[in-house]
Amino acid sequence: MNLNELTIKEIRDGIIEKKFSITELVSDCLKEIKKKDGEFHAYLEVYEEDALNEARRLDSVTGDFETPPPLWGVPFAMKDNILIEGKKCSAGSKILENYEASYDATVTNRLKKAGAVFLGRTNMDEFAMGSSTENSGFGPTKNPHDISRVPGGSSGGSAAAVASHLSLAALGSDTGGSIRQPASFCGVVGLKPTYGTVSRSGLIAMASSLDQIGPFAKSVEDAKTVFDVIKGRDALDSTTISPPKSDFGEEVGLRRIGLPKEYFGKGLDPEVEKTVRAAIKKLEEAGHAVKEISLPMSEYALAAYYIIMPAEVSANLARFDGIRYGYSAIQNSESKILNLEEVYAKTRAGGFGQEVKRRIMLGAYTLSHGYYDAYYLKAQKIRRLIKEDFEKAFKEVDLIIGPTAPTPPFKFGEKSSNPLEMYLSDIYTVAVNLAGLPGLSMNAGFVKKEGKDLPAGIQFIAPWFQEENIFTIANELEAKLNAV
Repeated sequence: MNLNELTIKEIRDGIIEKKFSITELVSDCLKEIKKKDGEFHAYLEVYEEDALNEARRLDSVTGDFETPPPLWGVPFAMKDNILIEGKKCSAGSKILENYEASYDATVTNRLKKAGAVFLGRTNMDEFAMGSSTENSGFGPTKNPHDISRVPGGSSGGSAAAVASHLSLAALGSDTGGSIRQPASFCGVVGLKPTYGTVSRSGLIAMASSLDQIGPFAKSVEDAKTVFDVIKGRDALDSTTISPPKSDFGEEVGLRRIGLPKEYFGKGLDPEVEKTVRAAIKKLEEAGHAVKEISLPMSEYALAAYYIIMPAEVSANLARFDGIRYGYSAIQNSESKILNLEEVYAKTRAGGFGQEVKRRIMLGAYTLSHGYYDAYYLKAQKIRRLIKEDFEKAFKEVDLIIGPTAPTPPFKFGEKSSNPLEMYLSDIYTVAVNLAGLPGLSMNAGFVKKEGKDLPAGIQFIAPWFQEENIFTIANELEAKLNAV
């Protein structure tokens, strides 16, 4: 039995029934990482010694619990923009290559209390800016289904770690699709929670009104287990609330499901559409009412997102100045630096990658005098209209379902020379972030490309704070797909 291939529920049952120890489980994962990660590059750093020590400690006190905490002994991977006290956290950037976290993110603290064992930090697009993990300052991550293809981004390392059984679960962050799109490309479950249900304290910010931390897992039930641990009000993040109580596992009622016609049009790969529609058909056969709906403002979502997000990026990344922490041109320059402006310029030129520089400049431009009203203010008005689109839709339907991404995973270099082509990878996901809604991607099936079976993700979108609605229907579909 390969312990690293088990689900969280199977692990929990196995530990309680003493079929295996946490140390055996963690050792199994670490062996797989040594064996496979040289090829996949899902991890930037592996905490081998710390993970084994924590596993032994948990084993020694397991008997003290009548019922162990929900993630007791679960090997976990953390995206490299979520702080773990005493560990490096670079956000995939050279500018933070040697930065060491001085405190735990709130989600890290909650995972520790629930018994999770951290295996390491995973690769990502620099400062979460990208859809392929090609923008990492430390080299790309490869897709476990085909190493010539990207794992998605920006949380590509976390998705690849779970997909290749190098971790049983992982955390990522989602600003415009950075959990759901890599979940789609790697064939795992990825949840972007409602904005405000999970604390952002200890997350290295990209765009603060859009960022949200969420789980990657092998099953819908596992994703729900992790979500229940990390969600909830946090005094360190004023945007958080306490979400409604869980009712997962209760009898599935029939739902009204909406299929946005805008998500099934031009640009959608025919094989992806076929796979997603076949999955939706299973829900229809189970008695759920399926109807076509319209989200007319969705065609403006990508444009609005790429004005609002860079504007927030330009403000958030201003703190990386070569003075307070991280890479500094003062320490790395052979020539004399004359003034503070030169320190800033040389630090950012040397520390930031091309995509980060591009977005900072876009954001600074749209916020500048004379352009604020024409771009940023207009984009915020579009954001409001996108939210109203969803509000109207949810008066007619309980859930919205469609493809997560317009294509299966693409090849390395296929889109990196054309930023617009890359940005279109998130065309079905960005509106969810702009509206602050919950969205989940799971594998709908596989499509054949050049002799390889590649995953195609299906996305579930529910009204605000109705993650349980998503879990219930996604779990039902997962069972039907697994039964085939």
